[in-house]
Amino acid sequence: MEISQNIKKYKEELGEKVALVAISKTKPNSDLLEAYEAGQRIFGENKIQEMTDKWESLPKDIEWHMVGHVQRNKVKYMAPFVSLIHAVDSLKLLKEINKEAEKNERTISCLLQIKIADEESKFGLEAEEAKEILASDEILELKNVQITGLMGLATYSDDEAKVRGEFDYLRSVYVDLKKKQPQFKVLSMGMSGDYKIAVTCGSNMVRIGSAIFGERSYN
Repeated sequence: MEISQNIKKYKEELGEKVALVAISKTKPNSDLLEAYEAGQRIFGENKIQEMTDKWESLPKDIEWHMVGHVQRNKVKYMAPFVSLIHAVDSLKLLKEINKEAEKNERTISCLLQIKIADEESKFGLEAEEAKEILASDEILELKNVQITGLMGLATYSDDEAKVRGEFDYLRSVYVDLKKKQPQFKVLSMGMSGDYKIAVTCGSNMVRIGSAIFGERSYN
């Protein structure tokens, strides 16, 4: 019952303008079904095989988001069903997604991941690199992908001013790029520990896992 109560709490708090992605990685299908019964329809996974297994056995009106770093050789497994890929950090990956989407006669939505944190472990493009990709002739040839916005991960820190500064920066990059990208509609930033800051900085999609499902098992 706790999961369903958490879902309802976040939906009420976030309202209709901020999409809630329930990060369900490592969690059993029973947990996802409890969230589903509480009205949750967007789930995020960071491993393609796990997401594919869940897609095969769970209700088909679930919208699956890939939130982890994507290896190009794994794209083919999620291309038939994935709704949104959050962490796109290269033109090569976009080309692979386009190729597999075309095979499945689909258009797959993607977010460019912008590196906003100091941590070396975080992936992502510099803002200028994202601008170059969006302005390139090559991107015009990719008919089966649509870049619908940006995603970023703030530094894991208790320093609220630092986190806020990183989110504010990502918001400014989003606003700047959107001037020439009218299809932009998603600014995905904020997780269990910092989503409140992210929302005040303009996020309209937050990724919350442990605060809904409890701490994860890494076995």
